[in-house]
This record gives sequence, C-alpha cells and structure tokens, in this order.
Amino acid sequence: MPMPMPPYPIYCYTTGCPNLALYKIAARWSDGVIRELKTYGLCCAECLPKLFRESRAKQTTCRLTTAETLEPPGVYRLERGQRDQKLTRLPDMEEQLAGA
Repeated sequence: MPMPMPPYPIYCYTTGCPNLALYKIAARWSDGVIRELKTYGLCCAECLPKLFRESRAKQTTCRLTTAETLEPPGVYRLERGQRDQKLTRLPDMEEQLAGA
C-alpha cells in the first residue's frame, strides 16, 4: 500500500511574502470537453487584493480559441487535501475586492 504524501506548507506567491497561502485565485476554463481551474496565484489574506486585481487584468489579455471559455478569476478558500472541484468559492469576497 503506497504511503500518503506528507503535508507540506504552501506559501504565498508574492515575492518576499513569508505567509502561508490561504486563498487560490483561479478562473474556470474549458475547451468544450475538459473543464478545470486555471490558477493565477496562491496567496495570503494580506496579498489577496493586489494579486486579485493583477489576475483580473491578466485574464483580459488571454486569447482563446473558438471552443474555449474562460471566466474572470475568482477567489477560492485553499483547503488542504481538496481537489479544485471541491474548493469553496468566495463570491462575497470577490465582489468586495472588485469594488475596492
């Protein structure tokens, strides 16, 4: 029986930030057959507003093929051991960040 992978800390993507990541900023992407979350970043609460704004700006420059769809990036609570499909999206936080 294979040994489970040991837990390891996931740190904020912001250069120089020593904090653990609490959030995943990602957008739902599909090519018409496959669906997944396109990750823009993992971050702590302090870095979330800046990384969220940068992710939204970056998404607007993405080029898509005819069958592809890409939603605006959203904020998900990062949960150890959970696959992307099980992560909790935080629309109230997204709305607050988009208005700031």
